[in-house]
Amino acid sequence: MELKTITLTYDEEVGILTLNRPERNNTWTGRMHAEYRFALASLADNDAVGAIVVTGRGRSFCVGADRAALNHHVEKGGYDPGTPPAMAMPGYGVRPEFDASFAYQFGVPKPIIAAINGPAAGVGLAIAMFADLRFSVGGVNCSSAHGKLNFPAEYGLSWILPRTIGSTRASDLLLSSRKFSTDEAMSFGMLNGLFTPETLMPEVLSYAKQMVRANAPAALAVTKYQLYLDWHRDVASSVHFSEQRINTMSRTRDYKEGVAAYLEGRAPVWENH
Repeated sequence: MELKTITLTYDEEVGILTLNRPERNNTWTGRMHAEYRFALASLADNDAVGAIVVTGRGRSFCVGADRAALNHHVEKGGYDPGTPPAMAMPGYGVRPEFDASFAYQFGVPKPIIAAINGPAAGVGLAIAMFADLRFSVGGVNCSSAHGKLNFPAEYGLSWILPRTIGSTRASDLLLSSRKFSTDEAMSFGMLNGLFTPETLMPEVLSYAKQMVRANAPAALAVTKYQLYLDWHRDVASSVHFSEQRINTMSRTRDYKEGVAAYLEGRAPVWENH
């Protein structure tokens, strides 16, 4: 697929997916949605990529739907996502609960890190919230934005925000559709860190590389799976699952390599086996 609204770049073990409509503040369109899924699937399938960073080009992360697309809904007499009938399916098929827009990010077997370089609203906020980790520039405005358009809380924000920041704060942000700063989001526990515009990407890339190098690929994948699966099940099921995986993963070459590296005081060399 030809990418016009998304760019893919690489920094050693990290794949960088950049929303690339800076002249429109990376507003969301049907084409961008299709390209986003294609790019995410490409990174998920690339064995050389251990972690994925999602960011925006220019001064914004993603400020929601494009104005032209919003007006198109009016002209059409109803909502039209503008996406092609067939799109890539990153993360689909892992769990039925993950098989929906942006929830599919839970099914991608690699950590996804949102580097929020500027304002994030509507679908832009959803993309960030369904990432596994979120780092941002300080003083940036965010919003769910939906209420001002007579929309419901979009793309599962009413599901994930209460689980991330608690029901009281989520109710405030969703019922008011108000703007809130990333400094406020940090105080809520929504973000993992705040940086300056100049240091955001270097810090995020350093974090991602350290995570990938210190942890076996299978361990990262199964831990991510556990984090979201455990939102739907009891503690005993969680314990039993971990015991089963310990039994199988302790027979792998990467387990042996991890033990050897620990005993020899060196960095591990993972094989993903």
